[in-house]
Amino acid sequence: MEKIIRVEEIILNINRDKEDLVSEIASILLTPKSNIKEFNIVKKAIDSRNKTNIKFVYSVDVVVNNSDEILNWDKNHRVRIKEPFEYSIKSVKNDNRPVIVGFGPAGMFASLALSIAGLKPIIIERGDQIEKRVEVVDDFIKKSILNPESNIQFGEGGAGTFSDGKLYTLINDPRSSFIFNKLVEAGAPRDILTNANPHIGTDNLRKVVKNIRQEIIKLGGEIRFNTKLTNLVVENEKLVSAVLNNNEHIKTDNLILAIGHSARDTYQMIYDNKLEITPKAFSIGVRIEHLQKNINIAQYGNLENISILGPAKYKLVQHADNTRSVYAFCMCPEGYVVGATSETGSVVTNGMSLYAQDNINSNSALLVPVSPSDFKSNHPLAGIEFQRYWEKKHSCWGDLITKPQLS
Repeated sequence: MEKIIRVEEIILNINRDKEDLVSEIASILLTPKSNIKEFNIVKKAIDSRNKTNIKFVYSVDVVVNNSDEILNWDKNHRVRIKEPFEYSIKSVKNDNRPVIVGFGPAGMFASLALSIAGLKPIIIERGDQIEKRVEVVDDFIKKSILNPESNIQFGEGGAGTFSDGKLYTLINDPRSSFIFNKLVEAGAPRDILTNANPHIGTDNLRKVVKNIRQEIIKLGGEIRFNTKLTNLVVENEKLVSAVLNNNEHIKTDNLILAIGHSARDTYQMIYDNKLEITPKAFSIGVRIEHLQKNINIAQYGNLENISILGPAKYKLVQHADNTRSVYAFCMCPEGYVVGATSETGSVVTNGMSLYAQDNINSNSALLVPVSPSDFKSNHPLAGIEFQRYWEKKHSCWGDLITKPQLS
């Protein structure tokens, strides 16, 4: 097997081309340019700290004709022999089909992995499949008609289907390539494999989740929309079956809860069944909106190279004297602020953008962390009541939410 050499922190002017990148790789590896057999860009980021000299920063995987002779390299760069990694899912057998609750990102990829393994999972999703869900969300945005079971929070693809489609993670796990490659196979843009801040876009995500659904079904998985997990049957401290819509029992001893944070009635059901559940810290805040042009100037200094660089992004944090921080999160370049509530009489906002990112405004969440010590009691579900208090207290803000065209 050919050795792959990972070369990081290759810095080039934004106007340099592919041949310049090859020359730089050869220079770093102290080898002739002709010795480079092939290379693949694995990450591409923007360094705009110097506004008069903005750079692209690359990480690449390189194959050379005589890798055994590459023993030394420019020590100003991070270079290493990349360990080979192959992620495969083995076929297994099980008497009872596993049940997966929720068809957002976690449920979707758990379902896909189990389907590839031949386990033919049963997937339960309380909301609609994407085709119907788009209509329901349009009714909410245009007519303020809320379906509490199918909305921007609930339905095929989860909340992310009506979000920016950003794929950020601080987890350095080689298995993440399985997820990115499956997204591309399902129709996501190939540049998510290399961009430092990969972005799919709400419009592309609708096609992607539909294609993944169809692959799961082709592999033997079963997806039930408009179906809610309403109870669990446990005997001798072992799961026996899942109860759906208060009347149907599905026998299973393996159940994955991939319900997200908004399925509050499901958390209540878990608590009522005396299963262990503990409160956790989270963040709360507002969405701020501003002209993307101003963000571009702040980050790039001018608008001369905007066609090369794309809309600017930012990530800000301020550490207060009381040890609590305020930070920007989920910044949506040239996107929209959308209402994302799943309960009547409350306001929750989210940010979304299409792949083209061609709106005049951008938005970002401005958040502060809260911990169980901020809640009014030590009850395991006190965090939910904390959320409801603030969502209902500010429900009068609903008319201020931007109303984008989704269909």
